[in-house]
Amino acid sequence: MYFDRFDICEAYFLALSHCHGGQWSNEYVRLCKLTRKSFFKPSPFLSVETLTENGREIYDNACKRFLGAHHG
Repeated sequence: MYFDRFDICEAYFLALSHCHGGQWSNEYVRLCKLTRKSFFKPSPFLSVETLTENGREIYDNACKRFLGAHHG
């Protein structure tokens, strides 16, 4: 895994979308902040399948962390 701003934004957008704990959760708040004020505008075609290998690794790690926060 390496630092790539685009991979991180795409992976976190998907992870936060898939793994938030409801509208009042910290993850949902982060998702809103990520997309606020044109900071990040995801492609309408963005999906887990379109992530780079690096992005997929970031996504997987983020999902584990977010889901662990709700189930641990």
